Amino acid sequence: MGLFDKLKKLVSDDSADAGAIEIIAPLSGEIVNIEDVPDVVFAEKIVGDGIAIKPAGNKMVAPVNGTIGKIFETNHAFSIESDDGVELFVHFGIDTVELKGEGFTRIAEEGQTVKAGDTVIEFDLALLEEKAKSTLTPVVIS
Repeated sequence: MGLFDKLKKLVSDDSADAGAIEIIAPLSGEIVNIEDVPDVVFAEKIVGDGIAIKPAGNKMVAPVNGTIGKIFETNHAFSIESDDGVELFVHFGIDTVELKGEGFTRIAEEGQTVKAGDTVIEFDLALLEEKAKSTLTPVVIS
């Protein structure tokens, strides 16, 4: 069962309300199948199932109420654990680690308690579209 199927079941199954958590998109853009990400680690769901987003905005936000786990030193990715114990991983683009932080600005800090929608990282989309292998952003439940 894929992430969309799980989310659909949570939305459509009244009995699932007790265990449901609300997850919002961590960035604006178009939802794409995780299998379309040009990186085998994400496309083959090695780090977890999820979706990808083709970004259209300039910030990554907390997808859930919770606590920021790890923010990569290069500010291109972060993990968050929801208040309900669900861990998500948001990774902007492919091979963006090679940019060594260029185009990214950290707003939140590791260990910070956040609400869904709070800004975690801001980014320069035009620069990243020019320099990154891909801007498709995997969002996985890990």
